[in-house]
Amino acid sequence: MARVETSSSRPYHLIIFGASGFTGQFVVEEVARVASEGPNGNLKWAVAGRSKQKLEKVLEQAAAELSKPELRSVDVIVADVGEPGSLAAMCKQAVIVLNCVGPYRFFGEQMVKACVENGAHHIDISGEPQFLEGMQLNYDSQAAEQGVYVIGSCGFDSIPADMGVLFTRDQFKGTLSTVESFLTFGAGEDGGCLHDGTWQSAVHGFSEGHELQTLRRKFNHKPLPTVGSKIKRRGNLFFSNEVQQYSVPFLGSDPSVVKRTQRFLLEEHHDKPVQYGAYVGIGGIGNVFKLLFGGLIFWLFVKFSLGRKLLLKYPEFFSFGVFSMDGPTRKQMKDSTFQFEFFGEGYTEGQDPSQGKPNAKIRTLVKGPECAYVATPIAMVQSALTMLNEPTALPKKGGVYTPAALFAKTTLTDRLHKHGIEFTVL
Repeated sequence: MARVETSSSRPYHLIIFGASGFTGQFVVEEVARVASEGPNGNLKWAVAGRSKQKLEKVLEQAAAELSKPELRSVDVIVADVGEPGSLAAMCKQAVIVLNCVGPYRFFGEQMVKACVENGAHHIDISGEPQFLEGMQLNYDSQAAEQGVYVIGSCGFDSIPADMGVLFTRDQFKGTLSTVESFLTFGAGEDGGCLHDGTWQSAVHGFSEGHELQTLRRKFNHKPLPTVGSKIKRRGNLFFSNEVQQYSVPFLGSDPSVVKRTQRFLLEEHHDKPVQYGAYVGIGGIGNVFKLLFGGLIFWLFVKFSLGRKLLLKYPEFFSFGVFSMDGPTRKQMKDSTFQFEFFGEGYTEGQDPSQGKPNAKIRTLVKGPECAYVATPIAMVQSALTMLNEPTALPKKGGVYTPAALFAKTTLTDRLHKHGIEFTVL
């Protein structure tokens, strides 16, 4: 069982690294809200980053926003990804590091390396498959030797999808064969947007997509066995009767994260793997034309250096306002929502999946508040609290894990449900 207790030499349950970044500031606020849920009702935590002044400003802002003046006295640690010694010194003080510094493909490995070498568990909110799978390839064995958990994609990417598929499987009476998810978003009268950090990750990820295929070949994985009927893949653009919107395949990390979880559950627990298809609703015909035009421009520009520079410099223009350098306002965040609808098919108890088509269906829902800066901090912080409070429910050995691989035997879905990311059977 991995270590989750503080000590005189490791005084903090959590250190939020990158606390003064756009997402980091909201993780700070979320930790402050739920500190009483820490071990024995007392969560010991600190913030870390390059600038002491910016970190103190974030604590000041959180103190004012939450009416908690005591936040001004939270400990501040100066650490920089460009200075490995500072990262090592920070990691030696933490049970868990919440890494909020992206894009992870540029800055994430230094932090994972420091955590593994210095005995701190690592949680990130990356939605970058190349980073996530690269960390599994390069650090899984070392993390296992050190008894350290490295858990990627513990934000909106990909907690709702990964835990949602697991939830759907656990609620199904029989053998679940396939699941399709449809993601839709809601916004208030002021609309919504995302900070351009996510846009940067997308630009770099798509420009180097060929590297991901090369990386995956290094695992030498055999194809997962197909249980029951093979899942039918939808087209690149179609009208979904499920959500009554035009929809497209979801190009984020969810499908790869879910597949990695299903492989783990097969290899470690001999569970039958669930086939998964992920889609996102884009709305009506007007949004279809925007997507086609914007997608064509993105695809052309991302292929060469000058094009990428323009995409990175003018995110709001090229994304039709979906991404901006300022990020959303607090009102936009308050009024925004997301929901995943999961449609599963399988075989009732006693029915042989190798004989005929599925004979049972299930529909589940995961819904919550604004995805990037409200739901993501909730998911990240509840992941950490689950580790701290339920160590005996975690896998016995360390390593690089997906969320549902690590948390399959825990009460994480119940904790998320209590905090506004709700899991229900429809």
